[in-house]
Amino acid sequence: MANTLLSTQDLAVGYDGVAVVEHINFSLEAGSVCCLLGANGAGKSTFLKTLLGIQPAIQGTITVGEKPLSALSPKQIASAIAYVPQAHAKPFPFLVEEMVLMGRSADVNWYQTPKAEDRDRAYEALDSLGITRLALRRYTELSGGEKQLVLIARALCQQSQVLIMDEPTASLDFGNQIRVLDHIQTLKARGMAVLVTTHTPSHVRLIADRLALIEKGTGFRSGTVDALFTPQALSGIFNLSEARLCQLLGDTL
Repeated sequence: MANTLLSTQDLAVGYDGVAVVEHINFSLEAGSVCCLLGANGAGKSTFLKTLLGIQPAIQGTITVGEKPLSALSPKQIASAIAYVPQAHAKPFPFLVEEMVLMGRSADVNWYQTPKAEDRDRAYEALDSLGITRLALRRYTELSGGEKQLVLIARALCQQSQVLIMDEPTASLDFGNQIRVLDHIQTLKARGMAVLVTTHTPSHVRLIADRLALIEKGTGFRSGTVDALFTPQALSGIFNLSEARLCQLLGDTL
């Protein structure tokens, strides 16, 4: 039986009581990767913020493991779900090791100094991604690909079972995109459950077991890649004809 780590039941997400997306029934199992596709403004970010407990749900429930998200404290949510945002410049020039140690914030109070075991976990995360050499570099001085790997290391340092990644390959060159996708496959092999948003449909075939679609007017759908990664399902998402999608994606579909 599948080990479901994150699920939603008739979830509606939005702002100020107005739903952007409704009737979201979704599950994420251990050792799986789900890609989330949707046009800008369709509600992807709102959905992610709601899963992370940042934005309250308008309706329905979110279950983490066997517990409702609403019953968990922010620290408990951080222990259960790690989040990797898009790589970005930080206003302060933190060392890479300091950035990764921030992943221990769910277990280290603000007034405490990280312990030796926290630093060990940070360096284990860096080593697992092959970027230990960056530990004493300034995060602001890194390339886009290196920054993205550091953010993944920070999430791994949380030792959560669920990982949510918001466009982890955005603004990366082709080589770094493939490296990040390869690392996602490694995390899947370790038994993590990974939800990835992307604007690159071809990535779906490379990493995903399941696919979720958010479309304005149609709402939310999820299922196997074979069932949903089709010209018919994607044409509304990207406002392109089925014929044009076939031209662009070719054998990927």
